[in-house]
Amino acid sequence: MDLYSLSLKDIAQKIKSKQVTIKEVLDSVYSRIDEKEEVLGAYVTLTKEAAYKKGEELQKKLDAGEAIGALGGVPIAIKDNICTDGVKTTCASRMLEDFVPIYNATVVDRLEKQGAIILGKTNMDEFAMGSSTETSYIKKTKNAWNTEHVPGGSSGGSAVAVSADMAYAALGSDTGGSIRQPASYCSVVGLKPTYGLVSRYGLIAYASSLDQIGTFAKNVEDTALMLNVIAGHDKKDTTSACIKEKDYTKALLNDIKNKRIGVPDAFVKDGINEEVKQAYDNGIKTLEDLGAKIVHIDLDYAKYSLATYYIIATAEASSNLGRYDGIRYGHRSEDFEDLIDLYKNSRTEGFGEEVKRRIMLGTYVLSSGYYDAYYKRAQCVRTLIIEDFKKAFEKCDAIVIPTAPHTAFKFGEKSTNPLEMYLEDIYTVPVNIAGLPGISIPAGFDSKGMPIGIQFISNYFTEENLLQIAYTFEQNTEFNNIKPNI
Repeated sequence: MDLYSLSLKDIAQKIKSKQVTIKEVLDSVYSRIDEKEEVLGAYVTLTKEAAYKKGEELQKKLDAGEAIGALGGVPIAIKDNICTDGVKTTCASRMLEDFVPIYNATVVDRLEKQGAIILGKTNMDEFAMGSSTETSYIKKTKNAWNTEHVPGGSSGGSAVAVSADMAYAALGSDTGGSIRQPASYCSVVGLKPTYGLVSRYGLIAYASSLDQIGTFAKNVEDTALMLNVIAGHDKKDTTSACIKEKDYTKALLNDIKNKRIGVPDAFVKDGINEEVKQAYDNGIKTLEDLGAKIVHIDLDYAKYSLATYYIIATAEASSNLGRYDGIRYGHRSEDFEDLIDLYKNSRTEGFGEEVKRRIMLGTYVLSSGYYDAYYKRAQCVRTLIIEDFKKAFEKCDAIVIPTAPHTAFKFGEKSTNPLEMYLEDIYTVPVNIAGLPGISIPAGFDSKGMPIGIQFISNYFTEENLLQIAYTFEQNTEFNNIKPNI
């Protein structure tokens, strides 16, 4: 078996037991990237020289009997909106195509402290705005299951890197489903933690009250190992929660007997593909067969989540992206006569169409005369959605819904219709609005062989519960063992 195809846990154990060297692991993964990158386009930047240098340092420590950390020598990919010291961080935008941070995001520091090796930066929708990775200024990322189809977004590059064995795990960011939806499209495990569990310091902001760094992994156990490393309080992040550190691998019990799983029947009714719905129903039946108690719940305000999300997210994007003006940093136009021209032309040239659309929407809903009608009302509905979930968790331990209403669509199929594209987030955005943890795991395939994901949602800071349910489902199904033929 090729080293690149092993799980994160298995390769970490082989390195520590000296069955393989770190150089052999890097050789295997980089040869895989060399073989598949031209077809799939998962990476924006590769940090090969730095990776081998770090590998040599870790190998010397290991040979000397020193500890190299929980992820010692394991190659990991990082989404290109997470800052890496001395390595370009572009957000897949012309606006930041030459931006090189002078510091690491906290999550990158934590990974490196535990011995992880950064392979490179992965492609994404520009400034994380999109559901297909088609809005990237740099390149298209293609789905490993069928290269005519999108990988999902905005963290499509990270999802493909893990799906195609071009990384053992990857970091992404999730503002409205940007980890879970591509995880579903690419048949990998995608975790969006509770808001505040993982530091956002060093994540280039899209919508600050919704953004959350999370993980892509080949299985639930690897997800727990990654969460062990990146979770925890960070004094650099004012939204970081003071939660005691946990060992999430202890939650990996193959047992959900008497777990109460909530099913929001009315919410999962319209606009869903029949094959996705069938896989979802089969998933519920599997949970029931494993001893879980199915509880039918109401999420009355969930149907307003999409509208609420796109008002709040665009408003915050308009504010966050105001700093890119051609003066302080970012792309500066060479064609201007005065200050207004400089602002206008720099932003016109630097931002893509989808980013411009969201900035304009956000500026509109924040403008005088419309603030109360849109933004303030959306925040009120947000509170109602949060209350909906609180009531639901009085009746159940977790909620199960589809990750996305359809499987991965073809390139160009939805990009000309933004409204249709936004509807792909219908089942993921409520989690971000409420700040809850959610995980997508493989749950089947459609008749064309494209992956289908199922999503579990748990109460605040109960990732152990979420991981236990996901792990049990994974251990009793075969979908996670099927790999793309590429």
